[in-house]
Amino acid sequence: MLTPPRTVVRREAGLYALERALQRRGFRYVAGADEAGRGACAGPLVAAAAVLPEGRRGEIDGLADSKLLTPASRERIHDEVVARALAYAVVVIPAEEVDARGLHVCNLAAMRRALASLTVRPEYVLTDGFGVDGLDVPGLAVWKGDRVAACVAAASVLAKVTRDRIMVDLDAEHPGYGFAEHKGYITAEHTAALRERGPCPEHRFSYINVAAVSGRDDRPARSRRPLGASPDEPMGRSGAAGGTVGVALGEQPRPPAPVGEDVVMEGGVR
Repeated sequence: MLTPPRTVVRREAGLYALERALQRRGFRYVAGADEAGRGACAGPLVAAAAVLPEGRRGEIDGLADSKLLTPASRERIHDEVVARALAYAVVVIPAEEVDARGLHVCNLAAMRRALASLTVRPEYVLTDGFGVDGLDVPGLAVWKGDRVAACVAAASVLAKVTRDRIMVDLDAEHPGYGFAEHKGYITAEHTAALRERGPCPEHRFSYINVAAVSGRDDRPARSRRPLGASPDEPMGRSGAAGGTVGVALGEQPRPPAPVGEDVVMEGGVR
């Protein structure tokens, strides 16, 4: 059997070029997956997946990497993706699960779960930055995929807007940290609030800056979260007594698979 020729998609061809090239090769349903909240030290990790329609029906005005959009633009595009996508799914992983299982394990599991939840089964999967195993369909990890592939950009907007809305709600539940402004990421204001108030249950104790102000930075990362703390009260600098929370799964981090200035892809299952 002859190997089909490789398809080269140049970045300057635009956000939709990669999906269109895949569709021309027979992969009608191309799904993109991305996450929001990896770098935050508070709040959940959120992953999303989306399948956009072929042709002009799948083109959304202003769609781009969610980090490059204003909050108002993200909200508008989020609603358009929800209205026009053939299928989409969003998975929320709470902070305590990130602490118990580890960030990378949770990230892979969340994207895998989002892709598996799609009501339209994808025929090809594009992910942002690194591959996701166990999908039973061919896929490609694209470096800065949310700036290269429309379906990945759509997933990034879904994940970002969902997470931002959650952080606004958490700001009302845990006032004083500024969650509505910085969304759980590390800023000077957030750091000052952590030092003054200590962490709350929505913080990730596996992150060293949170563990340090809780007085639990001498423990292994997965055993820093106190047990039995009230969800309505900050945990304080000293923390509460507790042991190991959860067991990490036996999945090993994979290095990112960067794609150069030109994205090169081949058909078939990897």
